[in-house]
Amino acid sequence: MASLADKLKSLGVKTANTLPTPPKPVHSSIESILAGSLFPTSLGDAFIKEQIFDETYLHGKVSSHSHFPLSIISQITKDERINQLPITKFAFLDTETSGVSGGTGTYAFLVGVARFIDGKFVLKQFFMRDPAEEPAMLEALIHFLAPCEGLVTFNGKSFDAPLLVTRYSLHRIPVPFKNYAHIDLLPLARRLWRDRLPSRALKYLEEHVLGFTRSSDEVPGYEIPWLYFDYLRTGDANPLAGVFYHNAMDVVAMAALLGHVSELLDNPYNGKIEHGLDFIALGKLFEDLNHWDEAARLYERGLELGLQESDFPVAVKRLSILQKRRGDINQAVKLWQEAASKHHVYAQIELSKYYEHKLRDVKSALEWANMARAEIEKADLPAYIRKHWLGEIDHRLARLQRKAGL
Repeated sequence: MASLADKLKSLGVKTANTLPTPPKPVHSSIESILAGSLFPTSLGDAFIKEQIFDETYLHGKVSSHSHFPLSIISQITKDERINQLPITKFAFLDTETSGVSGGTGTYAFLVGVARFIDGKFVLKQFFMRDPAEEPAMLEALIHFLAPCEGLVTFNGKSFDAPLLVTRYSLHRIPVPFKNYAHIDLLPLARRLWRDRLPSRALKYLEEHVLGFTRSSDEVPGYEIPWLYFDYLRTGDANPLAGVFYHNAMDVVAMAALLGHVSELLDNPYNGKIEHGLDFIALGKLFEDLNHWDEAARLYERGLELGLQESDFPVAVKRLSILQKRRGDINQAVKLWQEAASKHHVYAQIELSKYYEHKLRDVKSALEWANMARAEIEKADLPAYIRKHWLGEIDHRLARLQRKAGL
């Protein structure tokens, strides 16, 4: 008598013993998907991927091989070494980590570092294939950082640098960037663009300041820790290609952003600034550095380019206060007269104030106030600017006319 298995087989039904074995998932090692090499150290081998960006490379509309005039940034950071070091002495560093909380439980599994060597921007990415390789990775990083004396990061003073210091300390390895000069681009970006841009994240600045859009290889930053954990669990490194791309673009973007910012600070009038609010931000920065002549000029340029309704009166007030702070009233008057000759209403109003309160010359004060009003009347201005000026001027005219007995 045929067995149940034989009957099922005669009907074409496959039993468990006759079903084909499902294929095993194909897992790729990091060596098979990324062109990297092993760097031997006294603490083991470290996996390193290298990329080179030559002088022709553009990150959006900005070259990563700028002149890097760092004098103003040196003043902002209050670190004279920054202006004294050539750009070849700076390392551009970014980490990808197991989390964002920091502390001893967080570690960097990928560290991207680049520096300029013989005119080329050389990027090396140090990757931890297994947590046991952390000492080797940290040791390999020391060799690449050895010629450097400065660090460039984006939020690195608060996150990347302290995190790496913790990891070096845990393994009793000397910190390679101890006492380096440090340029953290995030605080600088906040000062320059917080009033105009809704975000100062590096990727946002890449798109809206540098004009660079990342490719489809990009992965969101919040996914990166989980992609690494999946790699440790499965051994499949395929998804990590996007992590390496993300890290590489962060490092290259920092070089392009530093070059762009340093050149803007060195020469704000080279045509690269298109927004009035950016000139106002630069004016505030130069004012804080006590470069009052330059700050006044930047405020004026910002007003010339035009501002939104909420920003316009604030900028006018800052400029007027700045000129009074300068202390040299004769120089201030000279500047106001020059600006007034170019039809700057704020300067005509300041001259009216000067003649009324300092020289007690009501007649001249009236002339300047009337000149300002005439300027407003003939100018093609947005309604909010016209309302702002006419309100102030008419109030002043009424008081001056009473003083003059008119």
